[in-house]
Amino acid sequence: MKYKKITLPNGLRIITVPTKGNPAATVMVMTETGSKHETKSENGLSHFIEHMCFKGTPKRPSAAIVNKEFDALGALSNAMTSEEYTVYFAKSDKKHWKKILDIISDMYLHPNFPEKDLDKERGVIIQEISMYEDLPQEKVGLLLQGLLYGDTPVGRWIGGTKENVARLPHKSFLEYHKKHYVAEGTIVVVSGDVSESEVKKEVEKLFKDIQTKKKPGKEKVVEKQTSPKMLINQKKTDQTHMILGVRTYSAKDKRQTVMDVLAGVLGGGMSSRLFHKLREEMGACYYVNAGSNDFTDHGYFYIATGIESRRIEEVTKVLLSECSKLTKELVSPEELKKVKDYMIGRMYLGLETTNALAMFYVSQEVLKGKMEFPNQIENEIRAVTAKDIMKVAKEIFQNKNLNLAVVGDLKDEVGLKKVLKF
Repeated sequence: MKYKKITLPNGLRIITVPTKGNPAATVMVMTETGSKHETKSENGLSHFIEHMCFKGTPKRPSAAIVNKEFDALGALSNAMTSEEYTVYFAKSDKKHWKKILDIISDMYLHPNFPEKDLDKERGVIIQEISMYEDLPQEKVGLLLQGLLYGDTPVGRWIGGTKENVARLPHKSFLEYHKKHYVAEGTIVVVSGDVSESEVKKEVEKLFKDIQTKKKPGKEKVVEKQTSPKMLINQKKTDQTHMILGVRTYSAKDKRQTVMDVLAGVLGGGMSSRLFHKLREEMGACYYVNAGSNDFTDHGYFYIATGIESRRIEEVTKVLLSECSKLTKELVSPEELKKVKDYMIGRMYLGLETTNALAMFYVSQEVLKGKMEFPNQIENEIRAVTAKDIMKVAKEIFQNKNLNLAVVGDLKDEVGLKKVLKF
């Protein structure tokens, strides 16, 4: 699970993750560009460009040709856009890694952005937006982020609005790609049974003509909240979905590991406090989980669950009570050890594949600005104490940080608002 990172003179970074004996290899090319880098009029453009990069290049003039080349290699290919980055990747038999690097780099550097495909893809993305609108378990997470950050880049949905997607002009794609897909903001990762020197040689050859402008910055996130906030999306559903969220720390903050362990205590696995309380004792939910979304300059902790609408006040009180307990009572040594073992075990299980390893390292590079080996992260988790957890709990579980987003058929918003406090 070791890695080798080098930075070329033009600023492009190469990460090689050798996995000796692994029959598969993954190639990943990432730009440090996502929805947080967009203006309001550009909202959804990063994600739209991700789709359009699969539509062909001068060398491979259509989506059909691109797809045929991947299929002929037995490769899996995909892409994703987040707030902070856009990533393109493919996975194949290790003997094909140079070929898939050639295809991915061509898509990344030389997309045609054909106008005839642009309007067709608008329809595809609008249907994707509609899909998430119809999935309350997904919709509620989008609502929470909007509640936290409002009409700012990080408060808007990555996919954009239907109205904005429908009107983004062709020239915006050309200008945005030229501005953001630059060497300084690009990271190439190859994970598998590969030679570091061969990876460097191939990347230097394929990316020799990449733009060398300075990578653009993004709007600074400003945290503004003084009291609990709530956002309700009234919807006729059989199950009400809710997320409690509190403002916390960035991915670079040393307290992030402590908060991850805190999240493990509350909602990590089927023996966690919230799973036991809400599901085993109360029979109030099918799922409940806790975690955090951490970014380069901000973050938030969340608890998500789906319940009967009539029990929302009861469940909200329980969730807040369990959070408050951590500010007053130390986690026992036995429970703390169990949570740490669970987290560490899940981390290693999640790193079994070449694509998982590639994403593990490149996301650290983007969000933390540095990379750590899994055993270093394990040591940081092991070092967390019960007192550390209590200290962080006291910092984050305050009314001035508290937010609640709900999607469902809610009858009494006033009653819910009254119980929304630690």
